[in-house]
Amino acid sequence: MKLSKAVNIDDLRPQFLRAFEFGTVQLERMIPKWPVNKPAPIFTENGIWTRPEYMWTDWCPGFYAGMMWLAFERTGEKEWRDNAEKYTRALEHRKFDRDVHDLGFIFMSTADRWYRLLEDGDPVKQWLKDILVTAGTVQSFRWKDTGSDHYIYSFNGPQSLFIDIMMNIRVIFRAHQLGGSRELFDKAMTHARTTEKYLIQKDGPRIFDRDGLTVHEGIFNPVRGEFRCLSTQQGYSPFTCWARGLGWAMYGYADTFVYTGDAFFLDVAERCAGYYLDNTPDNGVPYWDYGASGIPDEPLDSSAAAIAAGALWKLKDMAVTRRSGDVYRNAALKILATLTGDEFRGKGEGILAHGVYHRPQGWGVDESVMWGDYFFMETLHEVLR
Repeated sequence: MKLSKAVNIDDLRPQFLRAFEFGTVQLERMIPKWPVNKPAPIFTENGIWTRPEYMWTDWCPGFYAGMMWLAFERTGEKEWRDNAEKYTRALEHRKFDRDVHDLGFIFMSTADRWYRLLEDGDPVKQWLKDILVTAGTVQSFRWKDTGSDHYIYSFNGPQSLFIDIMMNIRVIFRAHQLGGSRELFDKAMTHARTTEKYLIQKDGPRIFDRDGLTVHEGIFNPVRGEFRCLSTQQGYSPFTCWARGLGWAMYGYADTFVYTGDAFFLDVAERCAGYYLDNTPDNGVPYWDYGASGIPDEPLDSSAAAIAAGALWKLKDMAVTRRSGDVYRNAALKILATLTGDEFRGKGEGILAHGVYHRPQGWGVDESVMWGDYFFMETLHEVLR
């Protein structure tokens, strides 16, 4: 990305406001088709929200309800709060879900947003606290304890370490913060260090050893525990940088620094941000994988850009050392300026166009995706306030 001059947020504010308002209109239109007693959609097909039968895991309802909280926080409208509460209450049972690694996605955008709005002493706040502590504790049960490297393992099993889980250890940190055991904090921190060790590359002699390049998956021996190889589920190869995974790493490590105060994690977030800034097209939106063979004819992934913009906006206020806070601020605004333009305006029922779910499988390619819409709205909300 070229950042030749400062970006004036006042010039962009009307455009950002229109984009957020468009998002609330699109979200309002979804509710009759996707009511509280119906599972949330995942991505659009030809612009129409869908939930395919070939589900890996049910990881997106928090984004759907989370956007309702964002709409309420921005507008103050009671109808948005009523819907947000209703859809969040419907997720409570997921706090016991031991089959997914996505409880952070489900509860940090819903229960935690609600919790932060309430005054101390409110009985609902205690109920939400119990949900968050339970969800974080249950997420920590996915603990690979063999060998010398330990982590929260993916839904694929104890052998599998996903970069996505950096976004889900946030609920483990949050559970500890709200009164859960010290073991929760230690597990989340250990997971972050193991992930950096194997999935965040450093400059080195091999062709794919570039500082901040992020790999999707590490495979370990499930019995003895030693590392075996790099892998990917949604990227182009185990040795290229899957764009959405890079966004998860930027955001997840920035939040890990907030929860721990450990400058090591801030440096990891900056390394990943540096890779993003140095290798992303000038409009701020990456191709779905930085090493895909067909570039420039490969699909872009706007969802990766929305996540990255949110991470960069966080980094601007931290004690960064690799680049200035102004660099991160201007990069976030430049990405949002692109995403709020006509080219990326949602087609059909979506909010943000040109997202990608799973390019190798052909799922949700060049469509709106639920997490892309959520992080787009979340970042706009943070910037506008």
